[in-house]
Amino acid sequence: MKSPVIKRSIVIAGHKTSVSLEDAFWQGLKEIADERSMTLSDLVSSIDTDRRHGNLSSAIRLFVLDHYRNGGAGAEEPAVAHEPLIAIQTPASVLRAE
Repeated sequence: MKSPVIKRSIVIAGHKTSVSLEDAFWQGLKEIADERSMTLSDLVSSIDTDRRHGNLSSAIRLFVLDHYRNGGAGAEEPAVAHEPLIAIQTPASVLRAE
């Protein structure tokens, strides 16, 4: 059985790299770049710069998902860097200098 994930090469910030993406995410990424009158390389470079954790392929998937969740073509630039799913609270006594 053929894997639905395809490895693709792209140049970002002057360096050739590869990302493994399903075709639907790749097509969505290309559509977003066209909507914003950006090259695919420039869009991926901005995603790479803004990500906080995870690999580039995952960051691209989250970016495309976020874009379409926020209304697609008319949406403002979605946030690439996502907040952690688990919030950690530190007791106030730890934060005080005694």
